[in-house]
Amino acid sequence: MSSASTTWTRPCRSTPSSAPSCPTRSTRPPSDGAWAVSTTSDPPSSPVITDGGAATPGQVLELVVPSEHARTRADRVVVELLGKAGHTTARADVQRWMRSALVQVDGQPVQPKTILRAGMRVTVTLGTPPLTEAEPDPSVVFDVVFEDAHLLVVDKPPGLVVHPARGHRSGTLVNGLLARGGFAIASADPRDPEGHLRPGIVQRLDKDTSGLMVIAKDAPTREGLKALLSRHDVERRYLAITVGETTRASYDTPHGRHRRSRLRFTSKLPDNRPGVRRARTQVEPLRRFAGATLVGCTLDTGRTHQIRVHLAEQARTPILADSLYGAPPPTESLRRIADTLGRQALHAEVLGFVHPISGKAMRWQQPVPADMQQALDELTKLAT
Repeated sequence: MSSASTTWTRPCRSTPSSAPSCPTRSTRPPSDGAWAVSTTSDPPSSPVITDGGAATPGQVLELVVPSEHARTRADRVVVELLGKAGHTTARADVQRWMRSALVQVDGQPVQPKTILRAGMRVTVTLGTPPLTEAEPDPSVVFDVVFEDAHLLVVDKPPGLVVHPARGHRSGTLVNGLLARGGFAIASADPRDPEGHLRPGIVQRLDKDTSGLMVIAKDAPTREGLKALLSRHDVERRYLAITVGETTRASYDTPHGRHRRSRLRFTSKLPDNRPGVRRARTQVEPLRRFAGATLVGCTLDTGRTHQIRVHLAEQARTPILADSLYGAPPPTESLRRIADTLGRQALHAEVLGFVHPISGKAMRWQQPVPADMQQALDELTKLAT
């Protein structure tokens, strides 16, 4: 185990199953036609929500569908426009609100799959998030690299899901943290409809990615860490084994969900597509093997599957044993190593930031776990 170094609107009275009991008054939409706000009292001083504050159950918003969101599913449009209004909302919750008639288009209830047209007015009565919290699970095993009163840094083993979600209600890192103690549910983000299922989580690693993660233990630390991540002031470097000869490169691409696969993301999208964001990765080859490369990947942004997408689609050298973005390696020896590894060869090696409470510069470096080290050892033998 390594140690840290110091080198460096007012709500309307309503119930979740009913429409608001007070009238809606809407403002003229902004000049770009994106969206506007409805309130239950006097018109707001500004037609656009900009505070990004916590959503209040029962609050009524009126969204005007802009042209770039036309011909898009209603649930996706609502999630995107609520996000622009500062209300991060899970699509599952928007769909739940739609089933309870809390989302209406031009005064009529709407289904998640309904295709919207530009100019339609979508009224959303914010529902109550599910009253669920993660349960402690003492069987979850992980290493704590650093801990103080405000945060902890863990070395997540491969195969461990970070937080409860559909199909993983227990046995996750969050369940283990709660069982360990000293980890407050108050670190949950009230702006996140599933916040109580992932208290303190400000970054995530895929289930089969190993390595360093920081978790907040209280709300002020959570907000401080989120601000650092938003400003790209967190050092994050990953190690990956790729199939092929990866070269040094800097990638700055669009990033969003794949049109034909709900599990995949892609960099091959137009920038103006709803939900698309920029993703930036620096790739540096560290060691070459027969048919494979050990690379270091430094993140500027932290999009879901960002490194996996950039190495597969841009570098055209997918990560070894990546079943989602890769393909079986071309040689029998590489296939054997990939089969033994059984998960994508990706590890969060370095994590560094200025502590949001103490102001102290902190940096950690964690070696790859045993399974990935075994793969590197086998690759070394192939070269001799």
